[in-house]
Amino acid sequence: MAKSAAQVRQEFIDFFRSKEHAFVRSSPVVPLDDPTLLFTNAGMNQFKPYFLGTETPQHRRVANTQKCIRAGGKHNDLDDVGHDTYHHTFFEMLGNWSFGDYFKAEAIDWAWELLVTRWGLDATRLHATYFEGDQNEGLEPDLEARDLWLKLLPPERVHPGNKKDNFWEMGDTGPCGPCSEVHVDLTPDKTGASLVNAGDARVIEIWNLVFIQFNRAPGGKLSPLPARHVDTGMGFERVTAVLQGHNNNYATESFVPLIQWLEERTGHHYGGRGVTAVESAERENRYARMVQGDMRDEACRVIADHVRCLTFALTDGAVPDREGRGYVLRRILRRGVRFGWQYLNLHEPFLCELVDTVVKTMGDAFPELKQNPQRIKEIIREEEESFERTLDRGIELFNEAAEWARQDHHGEVRGEDAFKLHDTYGFPIDLTQVMAEEKGLRVDIGEYERLMEEARERARAGGKDTAHVVTVPPELVAPFGPTDDSPKYSAESLALPVQAIVRISEDGAELLGADAALEPGDEAGIVFEQTCFYAESGGQVGDSGVIGGGEVRFDVEDTQQIGETIVHLGALMTGEIVPGQQVTLTVDPARRATMKNHTATHILNWALRAVLGDHVQQKGSLVDAEKTRFDFSHPKALSPEEIEQVERLVNEQVERDLEVHYELVPQEEALKISGLRAVFGERYPDVVRVMSVGVPVSELVSNPDCPDWCQHSIEFCGGTHLERTGQIEHFVLIAEEAVAKGIRRVVGITGPLARQAEELGAALVERASRLQDGPAEELAAGLTELQDALAAATVPVRQRIALRELLSELQKRAKQQQKASAAGAADAVREHVDELLQQAAQVGETTVAVGELPELSVDQLKTAADMVKQKCGSAAVLFGVRAGEKALLLAAMTDDLVKRGLKAGDLIKQVAKLVKGGGGGPPTMAQAGGKDAAGVPAALEAGREWIEGKLG
Repeated sequence: MAKSAAQVRQEFIDFFRSKEHAFVRSSPVVPLDDPTLLFTNAGMNQFKPYFLGTETPQHRRVANTQKCIRAGGKHNDLDDVGHDTYHHTFFEMLGNWSFGDYFKAEAIDWAWELLVTRWGLDATRLHATYFEGDQNEGLEPDLEARDLWLKLLPPERVHPGNKKDNFWEMGDTGPCGPCSEVHVDLTPDKTGASLVNAGDARVIEIWNLVFIQFNRAPGGKLSPLPARHVDTGMGFERVTAVLQGHNNNYATESFVPLIQWLEERTGHHYGGRGVTAVESAERENRYARMVQGDMRDEACRVIADHVRCLTFALTDGAVPDREGRGYVLRRILRRGVRFGWQYLNLHEPFLCELVDTVVKTMGDAFPELKQNPQRIKEIIREEEESFERTLDRGIELFNEAAEWARQDHHGEVRGEDAFKLHDTYGFPIDLTQVMAEEKGLRVDIGEYERLMEEARERARAGGKDTAHVVTVPPELVAPFGPTDDSPKYSAESLALPVQAIVRISEDGAELLGADAALEPGDEAGIVFEQTCFYAESGGQVGDSGVIGGGEVRFDVEDTQQIGETIVHLGALMTGEIVPGQQVTLTVDPARRATMKNHTATHILNWALRAVLGDHVQQKGSLVDAEKTRFDFSHPKALSPEEIEQVERLVNEQVERDLEVHYELVPQEEALKISGLRAVFGERYPDVVRVMSVGVPVSELVSNPDCPDWCQHSIEFCGGTHLERTGQIEHFVLIAEEAVAKGIRRVVGITGPLARQAEELGAALVERASRLQDGPAEELAAGLTELQDALAAATVPVRQRIALRELLSELQKRAKQQQKASAAGAADAVREHVDELLQQAAQVGETTVAVGELPELSVDQLKTAADMVKQKCGSAAVLFGVRAGEKALLLAAMTDDLVKRGLKAGDLIKQVAKLVKGGGGGPPTMAQAGGKDAAGVPAALEAGREWIEGKLG
């Protein structure tokens, strides 16, 4: 009887437990603390510090099933998904690891024992590979692995492999080493030896045994690691298919429910599901090569794969976006939508509806999927609806571009068409390339990249350059760790000898010898065996402070944990420091403010869940002396009422002056506590520090199911906190905004700053109320002052919202006043115009309106001129105004007069000198100012003569 997928997973874990391996949970597919990776692409990612020797492993042998995504970055299988039946963007990696314990012999022997002895795979179908060496890298062939395999397999089934196939690297930098792969020959007559590593589904790799021996530094240099390690990865979907008798991963229960859903929705019968290992390989090859023919089976595979990837990635905290991993997810989603739209006639959101099937299929193995699938569905639905609004027109444009390419243009889609598809219709370039390949075409990728770079340059315009930052390499300080930082919870000052100094410059970092001294102006990282400084972790910033004594002063600007070693980063101001010198460490008193904000953050986390619901999950935080910034999952902006409720709950806990408790607890026991919160994906030690508000941790551990304790904050936390909640004094939220789709951010402040913000907000509200009831003539100026004050002020969000509403009302009143004032001014101008026109001369069909008006503004004079032109059709206008000792002249001509050579600018130049001034303007309207108001009558008379002379 064939094994189920669940059995395969569990039997693998149980086998390695029998070999003294500890089971560890899968880390998230979104790496929390590794900027070199877009996604977790292998089981070894979470163990990278152990391979580098910067952290000490809790267990020397571990095993797990790791969630992996290979789409983007060094390992990218996206382009292969759908074309064949064994590559995936998301997959499970079954793995076992040795951290400086066993090595190649045990890894190979146990692989054979599990596959052949326990699972009963036909040994005559197995092939193994080993690394053949690489002269360019100075790497010798892995003859040790070859000889170990030759004890189990005949020589014709042990194959050398090149660097591409048999030297494994996680990324461009990091731990790496030669690997040895296990392949299964699924050909009917077992003649597939030549197909090993040939990309053929008939001979498929199922297990990769990696022997981690090197670290690749930036620039490519390889150096030996402090110890040798084993890192194996078995493709769960592949081995399950083989054990069930398939050469098609999509025939396993990991995919069948998804394909069945598509069959029921579309009416298409997926043809590849029943293919088995003993059937003709020709049928499988047809599916792998299917490009020009029926694409519906390929579409089913693409959709089934992509919805799994999206569901896991979004569950683990990623969101679709315009860059980075968010952009990769958006590409995956749009690729799936396009296949469904174009080949399965799915023209309504459908990926979101498949999420429930993924959760049902995978939720038992990965319970995090069950926490809030509705949120995942909403995010996917919104993305689908957004893309579908442009998809139909985008496909139409692509077809036009493809037709152009076919018509004697060498089968090449123009780069500008590909760019337009990306820029206007949201088609990622790889999607356009795939669509081109399906039609036997290619894309002018060079022209596309040129246009993209132009767009990037435009986007970068006005941006700031990032300063060059030199950090402390882990290998320089690893020999001195781990640092004992337990004094940080009880001491703010500590006298100690300097253990090590790393001088930092633009050229790099160097470890100072015993006789070398740090001199004033030098930047450095200083290491001690102990410290009372808090190293940046868990969202709390690293401490600043002073290291010194006597004439020595080293200003610590930041404290970081590098591996297991804590490094105090800063600059020497006075004196000199050498290794071994006795100094005093003193933490900046500002840490007390940071502690207020950190304790408030925990209560805020609890309050947000109490008000918004249990779907709220922490997605990031930053705690420093000024504020707490907290990111969390929530689909929409908080209402003013919700913001007020959150603040009220936090301040109630503050007013109760509850004791804050901390205790070290075995992780296994701590995880049983009802209401306990831990950041999903964080690696916690076997013994964790539990922080709780109002309830002793020991009581929580002894009675983990008491529901009353869910009314308080209970979390894993290694940060520094207050003794009692009353020491927070007061709490307000000063900002609430979106940072990504489905992720909100709030910013809060505590203590005197919170009270000051609230008092300032109340004062501004009072000021707005007075302005609302005050004299109309003060409204415009007062409104501008109030808007400027609010823009510069730090006030609570709820008060800012109320102020914006008041300002909106005041702006409406100000506009009404402006309209009324303008209407009154227009009426006054109209009276003057009517009076002037009664005295105006008529020359043919043209009205000559020349005269002196009372003291009006330039805008009012222009309005008067427009009125004359509108009433008379053909008109020549010249107005004069005396304003004290100064004069103002304005001339205007209708278009018909301009065509006859009468230009307002020419007229102004002729008469401006009579008021001892000057001016000008375009032919239809011009103006001048002068110093002599007494000259206005003469200027008007001269102007009248000029106009009449021109008119004949």
